[in-house]
Amino acid sequence: MTVVLLGFGGPDSPQEVRPFLDRVLQGRRIPQERYEEVVRHYEIIGGRSPFNELTQRQAAALQRELHERGIDVPVRVAYRNAAPFIEDVARDLGQSGSKAIGIILTAQQSEVSWDKYFGSIPGATYVPPYFDNPLFVQAHAERVRDALRELDRTSFDGIALIFTAHSIPQAMADRGPYVAQLRRTAELVVQAVGARAFTIAFQSRSGSPAEQWLEPDVRDVLKALPQQGIHDAIVAPIGFLCDHVEVLYDLDVDAAETATDAGIRMARAGALNDHPLFIRMLADYVQQCRA
Repeated sequence: MTVVLLGFGGPDSPQEVRPFLDRVLQGRRIPQERYEEVVRHYEIIGGRSPFNELTQRQAAALQRELHERGIDVPVRVAYRNAAPFIEDVARDLGQSGSKAIGIILTAQQSEVSWDKYFGSIPGATYVPPYFDNPLFVQAHAERVRDALRELDRTSFDGIALIFTAHSIPQAMADRGPYVAQLRRTAELVVQAVGARAFTIAFQSRSGSPAEQWLEPDVRDVLKALPQQGIHDAIVAPIGFLCDHVEVLYDLDVDAAETATDAGIRMARAGALNDHPLFIRMLADYVQQCRA
């Protein structure tokens, strides 16, 4: 039995950024200025993405947790757009005859975040969506409380609590449970931290400007806060499992600059990365799949 974490992948070095983007685009034409803008985003955060490194940390933590439960199985990673590629890992597993448990590294389901991964390893058993799992919710709640302390506040009164996720085309969202699952995650986290209100915003949109994508954009939400008499905000990326370019640039740089310009003190809640509760949740699912 082998456990496989399935994710998007990222470039590990400045030299890998353009080949990585070319794989992501797969021949799709985008304006050259947009391409160069994304390259610049990677340059600003250090010329690489920590996605692969953080996913490896998740895998290592999961393997340790399983070992402590008396389950000694390898935990591998596989990416759509970086090595080790999903198709290569799937071929290795097929040749070895090892059964697999697949864990898709996204909590909410959409055609791009879930469907493109489900079934990518033939014969694997897949962990179900976990957007409302109590351990997942509690892990996010702890990250939000950390952000509250960063603002030197003890209550959410007067603070805008903004949950973010990757924007997708509206037509795609209409065909699936993505938005409903995001809202459910947000509702449960709000209950866990004792807040009274929240906003769901979207970020990192791409594609044709003529196509309708999920809104509001997180930057627009931040800009509007002073008109509501709010000057503190917590931005929590519940649609992302680890700190990568969409978090480190789109939130920590772009959204943070927007907040500063609007006179908003913004604290960004950490992504889950290898949070112990998140890892415990994954281990629970592996145990259930093996039963």
